[in-house]
Amino acid sequence: MDDTYRRNYPLGALLNEGKTKKIYLAGDATDQVAVVAKDDITAGDGAKHDIIQGKGRLATTTTTNVFRLLKDCGVPVAFIEQDSPTSFLAPRCEMLPYEVVLRREAHGSYLKRNTHLPRGHLFPRLVVEFYLKTKDRNWKGKPLVCDDPMMLYEDGSEEIRLFNPAKPMAGQEPFLVLSPAEVFGHDDEWKSFAQMRRVAGHAFLVLEKAWQLQGGKLVDLKVEFGRDGLGNLLLADVVDNDSWRVLENDRHIDKQVYRDGGSLDDVVAKYGHVADVTSQFRVPAQRIILWRDTEAENTAIEEALGDLKSMTTVMTCSAHKEPVAMAETFHRLVQDAPDSVVIAFVGRANAAGPALSAMTTVPVITVPAEIEAFPEDIWSSLRVPGGVPVMTVLEPENAVRAARQILSARNPRLYADLRAEIESRAINTVRV
Repeated sequence: MDDTYRRNYPLGALLNEGKTKKIYLAGDATDQVAVVAKDDITAGDGAKHDIIQGKGRLATTTTTNVFRLLKDCGVPVAFIEQDSPTSFLAPRCEMLPYEVVLRREAHGSYLKRNTHLPRGHLFPRLVVEFYLKTKDRNWKGKPLVCDDPMMLYEDGSEEIRLFNPAKPMAGQEPFLVLSPAEVFGHDDEWKSFAQMRRVAGHAFLVLEKAWQLQGGKLVDLKVEFGRDGLGNLLLADVVDNDSWRVLENDRHIDKQVYRDGGSLDDVVAKYGHVADVTSQFRVPAQRIILWRDTEAENTAIEEALGDLKSMTTVMTCSAHKEPVAMAETFHRLVQDAPDSVVIAFVGRANAAGPALSAMTTVPVITVPAEIEAFPEDIWSSLRVPGGVPVMTVLEPENAVRAARQILSARNPRLYADLRAEIESRAINTVRV
C-alpha cells in the first residue's frame, strides 16, 4: 500500500460488486463503506471488456480529486477520505436507481435521439436527463427493450415513460409506462428529483470551470445519488474518467477513446493524464478589498456583499488625508492576496478609486456616492488619466456582482453559483 494512504480498518462484508468497483463495509462500522476500484474497463453494457493494469488506482485518484473539490464547493457528496491507492471511505448510502446525465454539448446517445443536431451543438442551459438503472433488460419482472432506458417524468406526475436512448425521439413512443409506485422505493421519492437536478447541475458547473482552468472542456457528465443513514441526499458512487466526456483541443481524453477502439496503452495514458490534471482542481484563495474613506455605516454595500462577506477585507483609510498610509496599507493587502478585486466605496472621496487603480495590477471598481444629489461628482471617476483603468459602477449591488464575475473566472465555487443563476433564465434554442 502507498504510504500516503493507510487504511486503519479491515475490509468487512462485500455489499455490492459492479463492473468497475466493489463496495465493502468499513470494518465493523455499519454506516461507512470502502469503495474499491477494479482494473476493469467496459463499454456497450459490458459487451466490450478489458483489464488495464493500474486503472483502479487512476480511477480512485480522479474520483477523490473530484469529490474533494465538490465538497469544498458545497456539493453534498458521499466522500470522507481516500484510504488506499485504490479505495476511499464513504458514508453508506441507499442508492437511488437513477443515472443523472448533464449535457453542455450534444454527444453520444443525444445525437442518436436528435439526428438533426451536429456533434458539439452547444446548450447555453444545461440539459438534464434521467435514466432508470436496470440489469438484464428487466425491471421488477417487467421486460425491457434495453437496459438503462431514458425516463421522462414530471414532478408529481402519475406516470413514468421509458424510451430507448439509442433511437430518434421524433415519432418514438414510450416502450413502457410505469406508475410511480412501480419505480419509487419510497412514497415521497418524487420530491428528490428537483433536488437531484439542482445538486447535479451545481456539480457540473463546478467541474466545468475546473476543467476550463486546466485547458479542458467538460461536455457531459453522469452522476448517481444515494441517501445516507440520516436520509440526506448525497451525490454518491464515483466520478472518474468513465463518468464524463472531456475534450482537449477537440480530442477526447476520456472513456470515449476506449469506446472508439483506441489502444489500451493510449487509454491508460489518457486516464493517467486526467488523474494528474484533476489533482490541480481547487478553490483558489481570493479576496474582495472593500476600501472606505470613513467608518460610517455602508448598509447598501454590506447587504450587496451577501455570501461574499467571508472573503472580504474592509479597510478604512482616507486617500486625501492619509495618502502615504493608504499606499502602504494597500500595497500590503494586495501583496498578501494578489488574486483580489477592490471595491472603492468612499463617500465623497471619489478620487480614491482612480488613485487605488493607478497603483495596482488588480481590478478596481469604484462606486460614486450620492450621485443623485451630486451628479457632477461622477466625472472624477470617469474622466481619469491614461494608465488608470478604474471601473465605475453606480449601483453597489452591480459593483459586487462585477467583482463576483471577475473572481469567478478563476474560482469554480463562485462560477457555479453565478452560472446557475444565469441558466435559471436561459433558453436552449435549436434550429430544425
